[in-house]
Amino acid sequence: MRKVTLLAIIAALSLQAAAAREIRREAIPETFWGTWAPGTDACKEGETSTIVLSARAYVGPAGSCVVRYVTEIPGRASPIYSARLQCPGSGGQPQKQAFANLIIRPEGSGQISAGPTFESLVAHHRCAASAPAAKQ
Repeated sequence: MRKVTLLAIIAALSLQAAAAREIRREAIPETFWGTWAPGTDACKEGETSTIVLSARAYVGPAGSCVVRYVTEIPGRASPIYSARLQCPGSGGQPQKQAFANLIIRPEGSGQISAGPTFESLVAHHRCAASAPAAKQ
């Protein structure tokens, strides 16, 4: 009985430690704001494969969505971000909302991998015209 109790306490403490590593944010970090494309030709105006990120908005293949929150979790090289998006439902009915996820994994200067699941991540690069202005 003592072993079961001890194992239950250890499991509960380890779950709390794992949850403590996650940081919940209200917005997408500024370093990811801008237009991202899977290829160099995709940066052209009107291309449907690009994604546009701002603090509280996403525009891309999933539609025009509002960012509800972003979870930051530790990764091997850098943090990985998971945005919870609220998007208009099918048929343009405002009362029908759909939710989607967007995983953002930094890959280096001006590059990210993004997608709804880890299995569907696609490499994107920042479109030149969308680079954020330097802070003063």
